[in-house]
Amino acid sequence: MSNSNPKVWLITGSSTGFGRALAEAVLKHGDSLVATARKPEQLNELVNQYPETAKAVRLNVTNQTEVQAAVDTAIQAFGRIDVLVNNAGYGLIGALEEVSDEQIRRNFETNLFGAINMIRTVLPVMRQQKSGHIVNMSAIAGFSNELGFSIYGGAKFALEGVSEALYGEVAPLGIKVTIVEPGPFRTDFIGRSLDRAEHSMDEYQETVGKFLQFLDKINGSQPGDPDKAAQALIQVVNSDNPPLRLVLGKYAYSKFRKKIESLTAELDAWEQLAASTDFETAGAR
Repeated sequence: MSNSNPKVWLITGSSTGFGRALAEAVLKHGDSLVATARKPEQLNELVNQYPETAKAVRLNVTNQTEVQAAVDTAIQAFGRIDVLVNNAGYGLIGALEEVSDEQIRRNFETNLFGAINMIRTVLPVMRQQKSGHIVNMSAIAGFSNELGFSIYGGAKFALEGVSEALYGEVAPLGIKVTIVEPGPFRTDFIGRSLDRAEHSMDEYQETVGKFLQFLDKINGSQPGDPDKAAQALIQVVNSDNPPLRLVLGKYAYSKFRKKIESLTAELDAWEQLAASTDFETAGAR
């Protein structure tokens, strides 16, 4: 495909799901790509198909040595990094009381600290270029959480908080930031990429248990199309004025809007009490 303004992408977690769909779409669009995975041999077909524009790199985002090596590979191969997509991650379902300490820490290490590692390593490159776009893959659970996703959604909430501040910090440097919030898409998230609580408790079967049943029921028939999501991301990255938040899918859009309406109603209901806690002489800033 002809592309008058080719970009260099670095995508984490490129072997399956969103990452794989986006990697294929980026290369078909005529851009260059450093695709990363824990098992880079899973990307051989992609590299063989696009030998001039695709590089595969082994990467565990919690390993700073491998993070630096991935960034160095991109610079050595293509001279720049225009787009970083923090896609690597996985889910964890279970009531807060059911999941283990190890599961909690491991999930935050990948979904939050792994993304932070990537951002902090790529930023010097983008600052020098005076351009770049950081795309952080969150989830609708990162804005409006679900029962059983206290840890997974909590990690995504934290990533969104980081992204909001980062958005303002790097805007004067020519760098853009977008948070992506998909609903249920037809990937392997519910299957291979969903860790489950080590201990199940009867007390949570009517709450977390029902949500898990719902996930298992829709697995394989999720409404979201990963290929269409990939095209949407390419469109956003090529936009002159990309959004801070990109909500993907009707389910996520509806859930996002309901959360906003609920927050507004609650804020209005408690406005008087909130205002009463200031000193009498304090003025609005």
